Amino acid sequence: MDVKKPAGVIGWLALSAVLPGAAHLRAGWTRTGLALLGTYLGIVLTGFAIVKTADAGLAGRALRWLTAISVLAWAAALGWFVLIVHSFIVLRPWRLPRKGQILTGTVAGVLAIVMAAPFVITAQYVTVSQRALERMFGGSGEPIGDPWSGRDRVNVLLVGGDADENRIGMRTDSVNVASVDVRTGDTVVFSLPRNLEDVRFPPGSPMNARFPDGFRLPVGVGGSREDLLFSVWEYADEHPELFGGRQGMGAQTLKETVGYTLGLKIDWYAMVNIWGFARIVDALGGLVLTVDRDVVFGRYNEGLVRAGTRRLGGAEALWFARSRTFSDDFTRMRRQRCVFNALLTQADPASVLARFNQIAAATQDMIQTDVPRGMLEHLVPLAAKVKHAKVTSVQFVPPLIHTGYPDWDLIRRVTAQALEDQKRPKSVQTRSANPVEAVAAPTAAPPTVAPPAAVPPAVVPSPDQLKAGCDGM
Repeated sequence: MDVKKPAGVIGWLALSAVLPGAAHLRAGWTRTGLALLGTYLGIVLTGFAIVKTADAGLAGRALRWLTAISVLAWAAALGWFVLIVHSFIVLRPWRLPRKGQILTGTVAGVLAIVMAAPFVITAQYVTVSQRALERMFGGSGEPIGDPWSGRDRVNVLLVGGDADENRIGMRTDSVNVASVDVRTGDTVVFSLPRNLEDVRFPPGSPMNARFPDGFRLPVGVGGSREDLLFSVWEYADEHPELFGGRQGMGAQTLKETVGYTLGLKIDWYAMVNIWGFARIVDALGGLVLTVDRDVVFGRYNEGLVRAGTRRLGGAEALWFARSRTFSDDFTRMRRQRCVFNALLTQADPASVLARFNQIAAATQDMIQTDVPRGMLEHLVPLAAKVKHAKVTSVQFVPPLIHTGYPDWDLIRRVTAQALEDQKRPKSVQTRSANPVEAVAAPTAAPPTVAPPAAVPPAVVPSPDQLKAGCDGM
């Protein structure tokens, strides 16, 4: 192409944008052109090798390098901008007519900005991510050695809270524990009902000293109960005198309580604020859900989520997940699983990137956890294993247990049996998906107070139903 014509200058500029050094070679800057081309090819080959060999472990370690990645992205943006401008200069555009100079100069400026923009956006995303991680996770972010040494599983308490500017205290609307095999990623998710009564606390704990016979408080106004599992966090936060004056003991107390209930040691917790969840859904542009029947919400029937398949906004998805009007806690637990499944499957990379800043802003206000930031590099590859591993769900709902008269020994036996079953090869695993069927008959005497005879059956959605949305419940 003739660089004495506007088309020639523009053509060599465009080629330099994808093959740095091309314009310099054309203009006679041979050593500079070869150096630029060699450096570029070296970077490309190195990047290709990294991508080819990359695994979830590398992704986890990259979380420690966010500052360096941001600096490199800004440097790349500046470098590409300067490259395009200098390529334009070495092509000596001043030899062109005035109109040609204006045209090629405009193209050069636009091309320089376009080529630098992806790196600027990357740097911005990395900075936003780093701030969100620093806000959500504690600790200095210093690397931690092998945290799985000498252990088979990691247990994380996952709770959904309803704290908001218009509410006092924190109530945990959903309580789950994910027990993950650190070698295979196989996971058992244990779900406890929010309305579990007579909750027991670990011996020797401050809450056990206050409630040695189980969590019992006087019935509130209108017959409301404030001594169920969902209010343990709130009660501990509101009574720092039980903990020697230490504030904010709700999360730790719930971890110990749930761990004692299941017979597990809970390593960390993660609390998802359900009001923040609505903002996440809105940031994603809504969720497509199949609602099998009309769902009324509100104490005085203020709203309705109609049956059908359509895209729900954050408020509708939230109320669908948490409404108990004309319903019960067990049905709500199933709806919540449907909504979270839809969120996981529909939050595709394109949607996330398109709304990255809004999602990051909503997420950092949505999640509270005691996972140290230094653990993230180990949890990311573990999460990747979980994605492709076997996940078993155990829901402690009727008829397996009665929430008013919980059989604590049975809960621990079912928990232990579910974990033991998952260790077995698939060919010899327990026939039933319900671990209670594999638990030996209890040797201890049955509870002195028998639960009522009429207990609603437990209905657990199948994986196909969960994939399809919320139909079939």
